[in-house]
Amino acid sequence: MGKQRDLTKGDIGRTLILFSLPMIAGNILQQLYNVADTVIVGHTIGEEALSAVGSSYSLMVFLTSIIIGLTMGSGAVFAQFFGGGKITDLKKGMVNSFVFMSLIAVVINVISLLLVDNLIIWLNIPAEVSEYAKIYMTVVLYGIIPIFITNYFSALLRSVGNSVVPLIFVGLSAVTNIVLDLVFIIKFDMGVGGAAWATVISQILSALGTGIYFFAKFNNLLPSKSEIVYAPELLKYILSNSVLTSIQQSIMNLGILMIQGLVNSFGLVVSAAFAIVVKIDAIAYFPAQDFGNAFSIFVSQNFGGKKFDRIKTGFRQALVISSVFCVLASVFVNVFARELMGLFIDTSVHGAVVETGIRYLRIEGAFYVGIGVLFLLYGIYRGLAKPGMSVVLTVISLGTRVALANILSGFGSIGVIGIWMAIPIGWVLADLVGLVYYKKKILHETEHGIS
Repeated sequence: MGKQRDLTKGDIGRTLILFSLPMIAGNILQQLYNVADTVIVGHTIGEEALSAVGSSYSLMVFLTSIIIGLTMGSGAVFAQFFGGGKITDLKKGMVNSFVFMSLIAVVINVISLLLVDNLIIWLNIPAEVSEYAKIYMTVVLYGIIPIFITNYFSALLRSVGNSVVPLIFVGLSAVTNIVLDLVFIIKFDMGVGGAAWATVISQILSALGTGIYFFAKFNNLLPSKSEIVYAPELLKYILSNSVLTSIQQSIMNLGILMIQGLVNSFGLVVSAAFAIVVKIDAIAYFPAQDFGNAFSIFVSQNFGGKKFDRIKTGFRQALVISSVFCVLASVFVNVFARELMGLFIDTSVHGAVVETGIRYLRIEGAFYVGIGVLFLLYGIYRGLAKPGMSVVLTVISLGTRVALANILSGFGSIGVIGIWMAIPIGWVLADLVGLVYYKKKILHETEHGIS
């Protein structure tokens, strides 16, 4: 039987770190899907293909964030059931949420494939790269359903304290993706279409692996015939958390998509640079995001077990751990900005792209602490069944970012740098609101026990 971990017991700091490390490693490996595409495309095909892959990546992040938000929200509820010993509710909830979310994934997949040409126009993708973008996007969109399956079973495994198994299958698919990239692009000269197919095939393997493992090893969590029933009250509770989490995730990534359109309006050099730096960002602060997601499961299990003091202590310790990591990430990215850009593109040939990317990293990358704190706030509100507050914080962060980016970039003396400046300002404002709400509202509620 697969290993399960009770996060309501043991040393808090050690528990958080040990539980989050496989999630962090898994997401870093998952980023290799697109990083591998970007590196190989950038070095073998050129700026046009690089811009196309970058723009398509932003779209995929937005579309899949809707699905991933649903699985994250349901995972938090599953963790509450597990922490509270409500295994029957957990099983029934699995059945109902999987059916509902599968339908959502299929609808998103079909609609996005039908609207590929429109999406290229809405994203302001430069005309010279639109054909590359259409080829890549048309193929990579087939990965939406495998992404749902992988994330659903990964969220389910993590909700019962198993963060290692998802890491294993993500790692295997990441290696597969890199190998197939090299084979399809270099050996068979399939261009951006080869990069897309490599990604989709790897995602399918990851989905099969996580799904089969769960059914083979977690027999105690498999629903019986009597538990495979429509449970409207349970589904309503799960959706009240998962839909708001999905909205929060999609709004957060809508900001990236809206910024992508603004960035593309500045031309090919800026678009190609942005395609690279968002990958560097992903590797730099995704560990903080995964730590926030791990913290959410910790909060959920303890919320289900009514261990409110453990939640408060955990939040204080999590803030310290995340902040230390984010400061180290900021220092690394600022010091090695040029070298990091060089991993993706020839610095001697594409100097303008490299310098644009360095300016981004040295402005936005200095403030990773801001996004690290925000991820923890998302985690605690999701874990306490208050996902609406996460939506509020995301709207504040997004609204500030988009408004300031459009305003500041309109000044000739500031230009595209205004976009880079707007991002951390949005993080900080959302952090302030989230921390004040926690101090005024959540601490008061936990003193009396949240019902």
